[in-house]
Amino acid sequence: MSSPAALTLRDRLRERLPQYWLLVRGDRPVGTLLLLWPTAWALFLAAHGLPSLKVLAIFLCGVWLTRSAGCVVNDYADRWLDPQVARTKHRPLATGAVSAREALWLFVAMMSVAFALVLLTNPLTIALSVVAALLAASYPFLKRYTYLPQVYLGLAFGWGIPMAFAAIQDTVPPIAWLLFLGNLLWTTGYDTWYAMVDRDDDLRAGAKSTAILFGDADLVALAVLYGGFLVAMWLLGRRADLGVDYFVGVLVAAGFIGWQFAVGRTRTPADCFRAFLANQWVGLAIFAGIALDLLL
Repeated sequence: MSSPAALTLRDRLRERLPQYWLLVRGDRPVGTLLLLWPTAWALFLAAHGLPSLKVLAIFLCGVWLTRSAGCVVNDYADRWLDPQVARTKHRPLATGAVSAREALWLFVAMMSVAFALVLLTNPLTIALSVVAALLAASYPFLKRYTYLPQVYLGLAFGWGIPMAFAAIQDTVPPIAWLLFLGNLLWTTGYDTWYAMVDRDDDLRAGAKSTAILFGDADLVALAVLYGGFLVAMWLLGRRADLGVDYFVGVLVAAGFIGWQFAVGRTRTPADCFRAFLANQWVGLAIFAGIALDLLL
């Protein structure tokens, strides 16, 4: 028979876990996919095919943990802003369903597990993981002070690329930095679509973003960012000596990007969010091209 204390603990966990699940965006996997795809690109390119199951497991778990931890610290940093934004006012920290102290402990726990996984790799990857942790922890605070948090997110989301090459090759070759640059442009682009969803609320609340910085030139800026991304992916294919399958994947990705502009040109929050979501298919198309080319 369970004691009252055990029942209390069980009931508390039953109450808290759904809130924690919402806090880490367990119900919104698109963010995990947007972090997963560039990491997967790098893993397959570094291994010249399928990476070892050990490395694959470490990075798959690491992607979920770091993205989830990033969501927690993002909401902690934005607890002053989220209640003022229609899209985010129901998040657990914004409503008070989860306390700031709980969020910090959850962030520390998830990052600790992610770091423990990295310890199974090599010294270079471990050293790079320290930079990754600093980027993840500091990114959410930038929207108070700079109009470029989307660029900083690109640095954070792309840092798995040099880590993947380091874990497999014990070095970070130039091609890894070319891929990193392409991903930086892509991430800045899709997170600008995301920022356009909240632009009016952010302006009222005093937050900053590339969507606010670009203003009426937002679609032109997005065209430059996505165009640079596609050029970088084309150069990557040439440098890595990839074949037709890869370039077909890039072409399909370009089609998804074109669709984003066709939808998002209205600049309405709903259409900008649809454009943002389409980027999961951009990442998949590039990955499919790399995987098919290297495995076949």
